[in-house]
Amino acid sequence: MKKKLIASLILPLIAATGSTANGQELDKLVMPEGFSIEVYARVPNARQMSLGDDGTVYVGTRNRAGGRVFAITDENGDGKADDVVVVAEDLQTPTGLTYHQGDLYIGAINTIHKISNIDSTFKNTPEVQVITDKLPKDRHHGWKFIEFGPDGLLYIPIGAPCNICDPEPIYASIHTMDVNDPDAGFALYASGVRNTVGFDWDPLTGDLWFTDNGRDAMGDEMPADELNRATEAGQHFGYPYIHQGDTRDPEFGDGKNPEDYVAPAQNLAPHAGAIGMAFYKGDMFPEKFKNSVIIAEHGSWNRTEEAGHTGHMLTLVTVENGEATRYEPFITGFLQNNEAWGRPSDVLELKDGSLLVADDHAGRVYRVTYSN
Repeated sequence: MKKKLIASLILPLIAATGSTANGQELDKLVMPEGFSIEVYARVPNARQMSLGDDGTVYVGTRNRAGGRVFAITDENGDGKADDVVVVAEDLQTPTGLTYHQGDLYIGAINTIHKISNIDSTFKNTPEVQVITDKLPKDRHHGWKFIEFGPDGLLYIPIGAPCNICDPEPIYASIHTMDVNDPDAGFALYASGVRNTVGFDWDPLTGDLWFTDNGRDAMGDEMPADELNRATEAGQHFGYPYIHQGDTRDPEFGDGKNPEDYVAPAQNLAPHAGAIGMAFYKGDMFPEKFKNSVIIAEHGSWNRTEEAGHTGHMLTLVTVENGEATRYEPFITGFLQNNEAWGRPSDVLELKDGSLLVADDHAGRVYRVTYSN
């Protein structure tokens, strides 16, 4: 079934600016009534975040040289950061990381690193081990978002090494790895994925959902970014042949049938830069958020005339019975007068149900709360 593109521009916001914004720029944000946002911590180039068992928040960054990983502590549990600590440095673009069974795994360009017992070592310059350095070295779409799945395997995306091309099978894909047996290499999980920098598992069905960035050079309004759903291993999501579920690529789509590929669960705004995402599982936010997807839309880097409906915001995709049923803006205003003062890059739910938002452009992590 063909999915229609629903641009956020046509969906009304349900309230005005948040009530307790911290700082002049945050006063420009628009969000539903009852929501508030404040600066949680300052972290340069903040990208993927992960939550430790003790409440410490780990943050990857997109620095090419001297790349650092940070830890944000809130030792008294008052919802405000107490300190920001450098955990590791001199890594190659360590954008991706995930906390798993007391250890921190870090995804750099071609390397997966591990810090053991991170809870007790992060303040003392811990040892950074190499789990594997067998990933491709391409920097084009080479930055990572990594996460452990319900099956205990580490999921690792490998983006296309180009804007549009028909690369070797290891590229434009999502792979899995058993971290207990790294010599076994990588197993292909999904193909036809141009560049995903965010994914999560549906808490009700167990399906993997992931964002994917559409190709460039097809115009400002084509193609849509995608929110995809993988129901099993081995599925192909279209790249480089089919975009947004129904459009043949002008270079590689000749003779290809859209029905041979998995269509997006939801088409997102074109060039929205949809990256970090998560299913909201908490109880703080209104019921409509429960088990639905919150997406960090980073924004376009090359639109001719950017507008507020193309990224630079958080969006909400309502999921009901395993199907996307609505796509709408959640927090907007990071783009003012066609200039971005902030660019959301990831979202992370805290134990109390509040939401952290990474902003790699402003170098901040925000905390979003709700009070009825």
